[in-house]
Amino acid sequence: MATIRDVAQRAGVAPSTVSYVFNGSRSISEETRRRVQEAVDALGYHPRASARTLRSSRTQVLALALPRAAGVRHSVDGRFAIEVSDAANVLGFDLLLTTSQDKAGGLRRVARSGLADAAVLMAVDMEDARIDVVRELVFPAALIGRPADEDALPWTDLDWEAAAALAVHELAAAGHREMVYLAPSETEVRGRRSYALRGIDGARRGGRTTGATVKVVHSVNDPARQAHRLHALLGDGGPPGRTPPTALVVQHPSAHHHILASVTAAGLRVPEDLTVVVIGTLPGDPSSRRLPRIELPVETLATEVTRLAVAAAEALREDTARGAAPGERLLAESVGHLLIAPALLPGTAPLTAPAR
Repeated sequence: MATIRDVAQRAGVAPSTVSYVFNGSRSISEETRRRVQEAVDALGYHPRASARTLRSSRTQVLALALPRAAGVRHSVDGRFAIEVSDAANVLGFDLLLTTSQDKAGGLRRVARSGLADAAVLMAVDMEDARIDVVRELVFPAALIGRPADEDALPWTDLDWEAAAALAVHELAAAGHREMVYLAPSETEVRGRRSYALRGIDGARRGGRTTGATVKVVHSVNDPARQAHRLHALLGDGGPPGRTPPTALVVQHPSAHHHILASVTAAGLRVPEDLTVVVIGTLPGDPSSRRLPRIELPVETLATEVTRLAVAAAEALREDTARGAAPGERLLAESVGHLLIAPALLPGTAPLTAPAR
């Protein structure tokens, strides 16, 4: 099998020159590029993704950074991976999946490998360390998630704050005065995951503007602990004079199935005893259709973030061709972002407050 040294020897150049031709990191004369290409063709050399790079200075590959712990399965992750892959294919790109939990380190490895033209980043934190990596390495990227610095990089997201506020407002209008807002897990909140903090802010804002009491609690990943917590929050027990909540808003898309089971275990019927609204359900999920819900627009988010990532790569390439030095905010200013307004969909279960 031919190596990069074989290519370099046949083309009469140094191995480093062959690398520069592959990754486009240095200006190479057309004559040298032609000799390297002829050597590659003659030897049948296929250096990973670099063969395509040689011809176009592009890999036509997008990286999808989806941090996940081993053994943990979230249906929403798979759905996004499929939709981003489809959107990338429409634009003529293949998809490279990276799942490192070391977010910054994983992105750094992808950027330095030369295996992708740009990246789509998921599980975005408010102060996401990957933003600094993008700036340092000038590697195009777009986010599914809204960071605190909204101008830092191109991004798209559901307006989670508006979604939570909308759910509380609609429940208050339907007569609910005592609600529980089941936020994402404590781990995500401590990690300052963007969607988690924005949803909690929206729930509290909804409580303030409607005058309803909204108790915010965090979910836990252990179903037994979750059931115990919900039983304490929603049951008829507690101190004398306490008014049990009549509505539960769930911002935990991957766990609403076992949360409903926990509600049943607490002796409550939905909707006879408790109204449940879910934020962030997957479109078409038959198990959530009976509930009032705000769906996560997965296809729109995936299509838009893919477009943004490709646009960022194109913008950077154009600036590089012009000899312009990319500034820290160049990618964000040249590409933009999209915030999607929430819509509350009716289920077969009503929003009206049950008599308890």
